[in-house]
Amino acid sequence: MTTWAGRTAAEISAAVREKRVTPREVAAEHLARIERLDGRVGAFRTVRAEAALTEADEVAARGDFDRLPLAGVPVAVKDNLAVRGESTRIGSAATPDTPADRDHVTVARLRAAGAVVVGLTNVPELCVFGTTDGVLGTARNPWDPTRSAGGSSGGSAAAVAAGMVPIALGNDGMGSLRIPAANCGLVTIKPGHGVVPTGAGDGAWFGLSENGPLATTVEDARLMLSVLADDEPALRSEPGPLRVAVSLRSPVAGVTISRPYAAAAREAAGVLMKAGHQVRRADPPYPMSLATTSLAHWTAGTAADAQHLDPHLLTRRTRIHARLGRPLMGRVRSGAAREQLRRRLEPFFGEYDVLLTPALARRSPKAAPWHERGWLSNVLANTNYSPLTPPWNLTGWPAMSVPCGALPSGAPCAVQLVGRPGTEYQLLEVAQQLQERNPWRRTAPMN
Repeated sequence: MTTWAGRTAAEISAAVREKRVTPREVAAEHLARIERLDGRVGAFRTVRAEAALTEADEVAARGDFDRLPLAGVPVAVKDNLAVRGESTRIGSAATPDTPADRDHVTVARLRAAGAVVVGLTNVPELCVFGTTDGVLGTARNPWDPTRSAGGSSGGSAAAVAAGMVPIALGNDGMGSLRIPAANCGLVTIKPGHGVVPTGAGDGAWFGLSENGPLATTVEDARLMLSVLADDEPALRSEPGPLRVAVSLRSPVAGVTISRPYAAAAREAAGVLMKAGHQVRRADPPYPMSLATTSLAHWTAGTAADAQHLDPHLLTRRTRIHARLGRPLMGRVRSGAAREQLRRRLEPFFGEYDVLLTPALARRSPKAAPWHERGWLSNVLANTNYSPLTPPWNLTGWPAMSVPCGALPSGAPCAVQLVGRPGTEYQLLEVAQQLQERNPWRRTAPMN
Protein backbone atom coordinates (compact mmCIF):
# COMPACT_ATOMS: atom_id res chain seq x y z
CA MET A 1 0.00 0.00 0.00
CA THR A 2 1.39 3.42 -0.98
CA THR A 3 1.71 5.89 1.87
CA TRP A 4 1.08 9.53 0.98
CA ALA A 5 1.79 11.26 4.28
CA GLY A 6 5.40 12.32 4.12
CA ARG A 7 5.45 12.59 0.32
CA THR A 8 6.13 15.90 -1.42
CA ALA A 9 3.45 18.16 -2.85
CA ALA A 10 4.85 17.57 -6.34
CA GLU A 11 4.57 13.79 -5.91
CA ILE A 12 1.03 13.98 -4.54
CA SER A 13 -0.29 16.32 -7.22
CA ALA A 14 1.23 14.16 -9.98
CA ALA A 15 -0.38 11.03 -8.51
CA VAL A 16 -3.77 12.73 -8.24
CA ARG A 17 -3.59 14.01 -11.82
CA GLU A 18 -2.66 10.53 -13.02
CA LYS A 19 -5.53 9.05 -10.95
CA ARG A 20 -3.24 6.80 -8.93
CA VAL A 21 -4.86 8.17 -5.76
CA THR A 22 -7.93 10.26 -4.97
CA PRO A 23 -7.83 13.60 -3.14
CA ARG A 24 -10.01 12.09 -0.40
CA GLU A 25 -7.54 9.26 0.20
CA VAL A 26 -4.67 11.73 0.46
CA ALA A 27 -6.60 14.05 2.80
CA ALA A 28 -7.80 11.19 5.00
CA GLU A 29 -4.28 9.86 5.47
CA HIS A 30 -2.92 13.27 6.44
CA LEU A 31 -5.83 13.90 8.81
CA ALA A 32 -5.12 10.56 10.50
CA ARG A 33 -1.47 11.57 10.93
CA ILE A 34 -2.53 14.91 12.43
CA GLU A 35 -4.79 13.12 14.90
CA ARG A 36 -1.98 10.77 15.86
CA LEU A 37 0.85 13.29 16.23
CA ASP A 38 -0.43 16.76 16.91
CA GLY A 39 -1.02 16.20 20.61
CA ARG A 40 2.78 16.06 20.91
CA VAL A 41 3.56 18.83 18.41
CA GLY A 42 0.84 21.46 18.83
CA ALA A 43 0.91 22.62 15.21
CA PHE A 44 -2.81 23.18 14.72
CA ARG A 45 -5.19 25.63 16.36
CA THR A 46 -8.08 23.98 14.51
CA VAL A 47 -8.35 20.95 12.22
CA ARG A 48 -10.99 20.99 9.48
CA ALA A 49 -11.48 17.22 9.28
CA GLU A 50 -14.96 17.03 7.75
CA ALA A 51 -14.61 20.21 5.73
CA ALA A 52 -11.28 19.03 4.29
CA LEU A 53 -12.78 15.73 3.11
CA THR A 54 -15.62 17.64 1.48
CA GLU A 55 -13.12 19.94 -0.23
CA ALA A 56 -11.14 16.91 -1.39
CA ASP A 57 -14.27 15.48 -3.01
CA GLU A 58 -14.89 18.83 -4.71
CA VAL A 59 -11.38 18.77 -6.15
CA ALA A 60 -11.97 15.22 -7.38
CA ALA A 61 -15.14 16.35 -9.15
CA ARG A 62 -13.30 19.02 -11.13
CA GLY A 63 -12.52 18.22 -14.74
CA ASP A 64 -9.37 20.33 -15.01
CA PHE A 65 -6.75 18.22 -13.20
CA ASP A 66 -4.14 19.06 -15.85
CA ARG A 67 -4.42 22.73 -14.88
CA LEU A 68 -4.17 22.12 -11.10
CA PRO A 69 -0.53 22.32 -9.96
CA LEU A 70 -1.56 21.40 -6.39
CA ALA A 71 -4.28 18.86 -7.21
CA GLY A 72 -5.37 17.19 -3.97
CA VAL A 73 -2.40 18.49 -1.95
CA PRO A 74 -3.21 19.01 1.76
CA VAL A 75 -2.10 22.43 3.00
CA ALA A 76 -2.08 24.13 6.40
CA VAL A 77 -2.72 27.86 6.75
CA LYS A 78 -1.24 30.19 9.34
CA ASP A 79 -3.94 31.52 11.65
CA ASN A 80 -3.60 35.15 10.60
CA LEU A 81 -4.86 34.55 7.04
CA ALA A 82 -8.60 34.26 6.46
CA VAL A 83 -10.04 30.85 5.57
CA ARG A 84 -13.68 30.97 4.54
CA GLY A 85 -15.94 29.52 7.23
CA GLU A 86 -13.27 29.61 9.95
CA SER A 87 -12.38 32.25 12.53
CA THR A 88 -9.01 34.00 12.35
CA ARG A 89 -7.74 34.22 15.92
CA ILE A 90 -4.09 35.27 15.44
CA GLY A 91 -3.18 33.51 18.67
CA SER A 92 -5.18 35.87 20.87
CA ALA A 93 -8.16 35.90 23.20
CA ALA A 94 -8.76 39.48 22.06
CA THR A 95 -9.75 38.53 18.50
CA PRO A 96 -13.36 37.60 17.64
CA ASP A 97 -14.33 33.97 17.13
CA THR A 98 -16.26 34.91 13.98
CA PRO A 99 -16.08 32.81 10.78
CA ALA A 100 -14.56 34.60 7.79
CA ASP A 101 -16.90 35.10 4.86
CA ARG A 102 -14.14 34.85 2.26
CA ASP A 103 -10.63 33.48 1.79
CA HIS A 104 -7.53 35.64 1.88
CA VAL A 105 -6.28 35.96 -1.69
CA THR A 106 -3.36 33.59 -1.04
CA VAL A 107 -5.71 30.92 0.35
CA ALA A 108 -8.01 31.42 -2.63
CA ARG A 109 -5.08 30.89 -5.00
CA LEU A 110 -4.06 27.69 -3.23
CA ARG A 111 -7.61 26.36 -3.45
CA ALA A 112 -7.92 27.37 -7.10
CA ALA A 113 -4.75 25.35 -7.74
CA GLY A 114 -6.40 22.25 -6.23
CA ALA A 115 -5.05 22.37 -2.66
CA VAL A 116 -7.18 21.16 0.27
CA VAL A 117 -7.04 23.23 3.49
CA VAL A 118 -6.83 20.79 6.41
CA GLY A 119 -6.47 23.30 9.22
CA LEU A 120 -5.22 26.58 10.69
CA THR A 121 -1.94 26.60 12.56
CA ASN A 122 -0.86 28.06 15.88
CA VAL A 123 0.89 31.43 16.13
CA PRO A 124 2.08 33.64 19.00
CA GLU A 125 -0.32 36.43 19.90
CA LEU A 126 -0.65 38.85 16.95
CA CYS A 127 2.35 37.04 15.41
CA VAL A 128 4.70 39.25 17.39
CA PHE A 129 7.36 36.91 18.77
CA GLY A 130 9.77 34.24 17.54
CA THR A 131 8.34 31.50 19.77
CA THR A 132 4.90 30.07 19.06
CA ASP A 133 3.09 29.80 22.37
CA GLY A 134 0.05 31.43 23.89
CA VAL A 135 -3.46 31.00 25.19
CA LEU A 136 -4.51 29.03 22.09
CA GLY A 137 -1.59 26.59 21.91
CA THR A 138 2.16 25.92 21.82
CA ALA A 139 3.99 24.64 18.73
CA ARG A 140 7.02 22.45 19.38
CA ASN A 141 9.87 21.52 17.06
CA PRO A 142 9.15 17.95 15.84
CA TRP A 143 12.90 17.29 15.72
CA ASP A 144 13.34 18.32 19.36
CA PRO A 145 9.99 18.73 21.20
CA THR A 146 11.76 20.35 24.17
CA ARG A 147 12.36 23.37 21.92
CA SER A 148 10.01 25.90 20.36
CA ALA A 149 9.21 25.49 16.68
CA GLY A 150 9.98 29.21 16.41
CA GLY A 151 7.65 31.91 15.25
CA SER A 152 5.56 33.36 14.21
CA SER A 153 4.75 30.75 11.52
CA GLY A 154 5.69 28.08 14.06
CA GLY A 155 2.57 25.95 13.77
CA SER A 156 2.81 25.86 9.98
CA ALA A 157 6.49 24.85 10.13
CA ALA A 158 5.85 22.18 12.75
CA ALA A 159 3.01 20.71 10.68
CA VAL A 160 5.26 20.32 7.63
CA ALA A 161 8.29 19.06 9.57
CA ALA A 162 6.14 16.35 11.22
CA GLY A 163 4.77 15.22 7.85
CA MET A 164 1.23 16.25 8.76
CA VAL A 165 1.04 18.28 5.53
CA PRO A 166 3.54 18.49 2.66
CA ILE A 167 3.35 22.30 2.42
CA ALA A 168 2.00 25.16 4.52
CA LEU A 169 1.29 28.86 4.16
CA GLY A 170 2.90 31.40 6.46
CA ASN A 171 4.21 34.93 6.45
CA ASP A 172 7.30 36.82 7.48
CA GLY A 173 7.43 40.30 9.03
CA MET A 174 10.77 40.08 10.85
CA GLY A 175 11.74 36.50 10.03
CA SER A 176 8.50 34.68 10.78
CA LEU A 177 8.92 32.20 7.92
CA ARG A 178 12.69 31.83 8.03
CA ILE A 179 13.00 31.42 11.80
CA PRO A 180 10.68 28.39 12.17
CA ALA A 181 11.88 26.94 8.86
CA ALA A 182 15.46 27.05 10.14
CA ASN A 183 14.45 25.42 13.43
CA CYS A 184 12.40 22.70 11.76
CA GLY A 185 14.63 21.81 8.80
CA LEU A 186 12.44 23.30 6.06
CA VAL A 187 12.85 25.37 2.91
CA THR A 188 11.13 28.73 2.78
CA ILE A 189 11.36 31.91 0.79
CA LYS A 190 10.26 35.34 1.90
CA PRO A 191 9.54 36.90 -1.47
CA GLY A 192 10.47 40.45 -2.25
CA HIS A 193 7.89 43.18 -1.83
CA GLY A 194 5.00 42.99 -4.28
CA VAL A 195 5.60 39.45 -5.55
CA VAL A 196 2.84 37.80 -3.48
CA PRO A 197 -0.29 39.65 -2.26
CA THR A 198 -0.15 40.58 1.41
CA GLY A 199 -2.86 42.30 3.43
CA ALA A 200 -4.64 45.61 3.33
CA GLY A 201 -3.68 48.74 5.22
CA ASP A 202 -1.38 48.35 8.22
CA GLY A 203 -2.09 44.64 8.72
CA ALA A 204 1.09 43.72 6.84
CA TRP A 205 3.28 45.66 9.30
CA PHE A 206 3.61 48.73 7.06
CA GLY A 207 4.84 46.59 4.16
CA LEU A 208 7.35 44.47 6.09
CA SER A 209 5.32 41.25 6.05
CA GLU A 210 5.26 38.90 3.05
CA ASN A 211 3.33 35.66 2.55
CA GLY A 212 5.24 32.59 1.44
CA PRO A 213 5.62 28.80 1.40
CA LEU A 214 7.00 26.30 3.90
CA ALA A 215 8.13 23.03 2.30
CA THR A 216 10.54 20.13 2.64
CA THR A 217 12.09 20.52 -0.83
CA VAL A 218 13.11 23.38 -3.06
CA GLU A 219 10.84 21.97 -5.78
CA ASP A 220 7.79 22.26 -3.51
CA ALA A 221 8.76 25.78 -2.39
CA ARG A 222 9.12 26.82 -6.03
CA LEU A 223 5.79 25.21 -6.94
CA MET A 224 3.92 26.89 -4.09
CA LEU A 225 5.55 30.28 -4.73
CA SER A 226 4.44 30.16 -8.35
CA VAL A 227 0.84 29.55 -7.20
CA LEU A 228 0.94 32.30 -4.58
CA ALA A 229 2.47 34.77 -7.04
CA ASP A 230 0.05 33.67 -9.79
CA ASP A 231 3.01 32.98 -12.08
CA GLU A 232 3.67 30.25 -14.57
CA PRO A 233 6.05 27.81 -12.85
CA ALA A 234 9.56 28.99 -13.67
CA LEU A 235 11.60 26.55 -15.71
CA ARG A 236 14.69 25.26 -13.94
CA SER A 237 17.93 26.73 -15.22
CA GLU A 238 21.33 26.08 -13.74
CA PRO A 239 22.66 29.48 -12.64
CA GLY A 240 25.97 30.59 -14.11
CA PRO A 241 28.81 31.48 -11.78
CA LEU A 242 27.42 33.89 -9.19
CA ARG A 243 29.29 36.23 -6.88
CA VAL A 244 28.48 34.95 -3.39
CA ALA A 245 29.34 36.88 -0.23
CA VAL A 246 29.60 34.86 2.97
CA SER A 247 29.03 36.75 6.20
CA LEU A 248 29.21 35.34 9.72
CA ARG A 249 28.62 38.71 11.35
CA SER A 250 25.44 39.48 13.27
CA PRO A 251 23.69 42.62 12.03
CA VAL A 252 22.97 43.45 15.69
CA ALA A 253 26.03 44.52 17.66
CA GLY A 254 26.81 42.33 20.66
CA VAL A 255 25.09 39.18 19.38
CA THR A 256 27.43 36.33 18.48
CA ILE A 257 26.84 33.46 16.07
CA SER A 258 27.11 30.02 17.72
CA ARG A 259 29.50 27.44 16.31
CA PRO A 260 26.91 25.14 14.65
CA TYR A 261 25.36 28.01 12.67
CA ALA A 262 28.75 29.43 11.67
CA ALA A 263 29.81 25.93 10.61
CA ALA A 264 26.63 25.55 8.52
CA ALA A 265 27.40 28.75 6.61
CA ARG A 266 30.97 27.61 5.98
CA GLU A 267 29.71 24.22 4.81
CA ALA A 268 27.24 25.81 2.40
CA ALA A 269 29.95 28.15 1.13
CA GLY A 270 32.13 25.15 0.33
CA VAL A 271 29.30 23.48 -1.56
CA LEU A 272 28.66 26.58 -3.64
CA MET A 273 32.35 27.01 -4.34
CA LYS A 274 32.51 23.44 -5.68
CA ALA A 275 29.43 24.23 -7.78
CA GLY A 276 31.47 26.89 -9.57
CA HIS A 277 30.42 30.08 -7.83
CA GLN A 278 32.82 32.85 -6.81
CA VAL A 279 32.63 32.76 -3.01
CA ARG A 280 34.24 35.37 -0.76
CA ARG A 281 33.99 36.43 2.87
CA ALA A 282 32.36 39.86 2.99
CA ASP A 283 30.08 41.61 5.49
CA PRO A 284 27.25 43.91 4.44
CA PRO A 285 27.66 47.46 5.81
CA TYR A 286 24.97 47.14 8.46
CA PRO A 287 24.42 50.49 10.23
CA MET A 288 24.79 50.70 14.02
CA SER A 289 21.19 52.00 14.09
CA LEU A 290 19.80 48.74 12.67
CA ALA A 291 18.74 47.37 16.08
CA THR A 292 16.71 50.48 16.96
CA THR A 293 15.22 50.66 13.45
CA SER A 294 14.14 47.04 13.70
CA LEU A 295 12.64 47.54 17.16
CA ALA A 296 10.72 50.62 16.01
CA HIS A 297 9.15 48.77 13.07
CA TRP A 298 8.50 45.64 15.16
CA THR A 299 6.66 47.54 17.89
CA ALA A 300 4.82 49.90 15.50
CA GLY A 301 3.51 46.95 13.48
CA THR A 302 2.16 45.44 16.67
CA ALA A 303 0.58 48.74 17.67
CA ALA A 304 -1.23 48.90 14.33
CA ASP A 305 -2.57 45.35 14.74
CA ALA A 306 -3.65 45.94 18.35
CA GLN A 307 -5.33 49.32 17.98
CA HIS A 308 -8.87 47.94 17.58
CA LEU A 309 -8.55 45.13 20.16
CA ASP A 310 -9.46 45.16 23.86
CA PRO A 311 -6.10 45.60 25.62
CA HIS A 312 -7.41 43.80 28.70
CA LEU A 313 -7.61 40.61 26.63
CA LEU A 314 -4.04 40.86 25.37
CA THR A 315 -1.11 39.32 27.22
CA ARG A 316 1.14 41.72 29.09
CA ARG A 317 4.11 41.33 26.71
CA THR A 318 1.90 42.22 23.73
CA ARG A 319 0.38 45.23 25.50
CA ILE A 320 3.81 46.62 26.30
CA HIS A 321 5.07 45.96 22.78
CA ALA A 322 2.09 47.78 21.27
CA ARG A 323 2.32 50.66 23.74
CA LEU A 324 5.97 51.26 22.86
CA GLY A 325 5.17 51.22 19.16
CA ARG A 326 2.18 53.55 19.21
CA PRO A 327 4.13 56.85 19.11
CA LEU A 328 6.38 55.44 16.37
CA MET A 329 3.67 54.56 13.86
CA GLY A 330 3.86 57.83 11.92
CA ARG A 331 7.64 57.67 11.57
CA VAL A 332 7.53 54.03 10.50
CA ARG A 333 4.73 54.67 8.01
CA SER A 334 6.87 57.27 6.23
CA GLY A 335 9.37 54.56 5.18
CA ALA A 336 12.35 56.94 5.47
CA ALA A 337 14.49 54.61 7.61
CA ARG A 338 13.86 51.69 5.25
CA GLU A 339 14.83 53.73 2.20
CA GLN A 340 18.01 54.85 3.96
CA LEU A 341 18.89 51.22 4.71
CA ARG A 342 18.26 50.19 1.10
CA ARG A 343 20.54 52.95 -0.19
CA ARG A 344 23.27 51.86 2.22
CA LEU A 345 23.08 48.18 1.19
CA GLU A 346 22.53 48.54 -2.57
CA PRO A 347 26.24 49.01 -3.43
CA PHE A 348 27.04 45.75 -1.63
CA PHE A 349 24.51 43.92 -3.81
CA GLY A 350 26.01 45.61 -6.84
CA GLU A 351 29.23 43.79 -6.00
CA TYR A 352 27.62 40.46 -5.01
CA ASP A 353 24.69 38.50 -6.45
CA VAL A 354 23.87 36.48 -3.33
CA LEU A 355 24.52 36.93 0.37
CA LEU A 356 24.97 33.72 2.39
CA THR A 357 24.65 33.91 6.19
CA PRO A 358 23.70 31.61 9.04
CA ALA A 359 19.91 31.52 9.31
CA LEU A 360 19.97 31.92 13.10
CA ALA A 361 22.53 32.76 15.76
CA ARG A 362 21.64 29.78 17.98
CA ARG A 363 18.96 27.15 18.52
CA SER A 364 15.46 28.18 19.46
CA PRO A 365 14.43 28.79 23.07
CA LYS A 366 12.80 26.04 25.09
CA ALA A 367 9.13 25.29 24.40
CA ALA A 368 7.74 27.18 27.39
CA PRO A 369 4.97 29.66 28.23
CA TRP A 370 6.91 32.68 27.02
CA HIS A 371 3.64 34.60 26.82
CA GLU A 372 3.54 34.53 30.64
CA ARG A 373 7.02 36.00 30.95
CA GLY A 374 8.15 39.61 30.90
CA TRP A 375 8.42 41.76 27.80
CA LEU A 376 12.17 42.28 28.09
CA SER A 377 12.96 38.59 28.51
CA ASN A 378 10.96 37.87 25.33
CA VAL A 379 12.70 40.60 23.32
CA LEU A 380 16.16 39.50 24.45
CA ALA A 381 15.44 35.83 23.74
CA ASN A 382 14.21 36.72 20.25
CA THR A 383 17.07 39.09 19.44
CA ASN A 384 19.78 36.77 20.71
CA TYR A 385 18.71 33.85 18.57
CA SER A 386 17.39 35.58 15.47
CA PRO A 387 19.29 38.78 14.61
CA LEU A 388 19.92 37.88 10.95
CA THR A 389 16.43 37.96 9.46
CA PRO A 390 14.96 41.47 10.08
CA PRO A 391 17.22 43.49 7.72
CA TRP A 392 15.67 41.87 4.66
CA ASN A 393 12.11 42.72 5.73
CA LEU A 394 13.24 46.31 6.15
CA THR A 395 14.74 46.38 2.65
CA GLY A 396 11.88 44.37 1.15
CA TRP A 397 14.31 42.05 -0.67
CA PRO A 398 13.91 38.27 -1.09
CA ALA A 399 15.49 35.93 1.46
CA MET A 400 15.44 32.18 2.02
CA SER A 401 16.15 29.67 4.76
CA VAL A 402 17.69 26.40 3.57
CA PRO A 403 18.59 23.39 5.75
CA CYS A 404 22.31 22.75 6.15
CA GLY A 405 24.08 20.69 8.79
CA ALA A 406 22.83 19.75 12.24
CA LEU A 407 22.92 20.92 15.83
CA PRO A 408 24.54 18.78 18.56
CA SER A 409 21.03 17.60 19.49
CA GLY A 410 20.54 16.21 15.99
CA ALA A 411 17.96 18.86 15.08
CA PRO A 412 18.53 20.64 11.76
CA CYS A 413 20.69 23.69 11.24
CA ALA A 414 20.22 26.17 8.38
CA VAL A 415 21.61 29.00 6.29
CA GLN A 416 20.05 32.13 4.83
CA LEU A 417 20.28 33.26 1.20
CA VAL A 418 19.53 36.89 0.30
CA GLY A 419 19.27 38.53 -3.12
CA ARG A 420 18.37 41.74 -4.91
CA PRO A 421 14.75 42.51 -5.84
CA GLY A 422 13.41 40.15 -8.48
CA THR A 423 15.85 37.31 -7.80
CA GLU A 424 13.45 34.88 -6.09
CA TYR A 425 13.93 32.17 -8.69
CA GLN A 426 17.70 32.68 -8.78
CA LEU A 427 17.80 32.11 -5.02
CA LEU A 428 15.70 28.98 -5.49
CA GLU A 429 18.22 27.69 -8.04
CA VAL A 430 21.08 28.25 -5.59
CA ALA A 431 19.05 26.47 -2.90
CA GLN A 432 18.46 23.59 -5.34
CA GLN A 433 22.22 23.25 -5.78
CA LEU A 434 22.63 23.06 -2.01
CA GLN A 435 19.92 20.41 -1.78
CA GLU A 436 21.36 18.28 -4.60
CA ARG A 437 24.94 18.43 -3.32
CA ASN A 438 24.19 18.38 0.41
CA PRO A 439 20.77 16.68 0.85
CA TRP A 440 18.81 16.78 4.08
CA ARG A 441 16.30 14.51 5.76
CA ARG A 442 12.93 15.99 4.91
CA THR A 443 10.75 15.18 7.92
CA ALA A 444 11.34 14.50 11.60
CA PRO A 445 11.43 10.86 12.73
CA MET A 446 8.02 10.68 14.41
CA ASN A 447 5.82 7.58 14.72
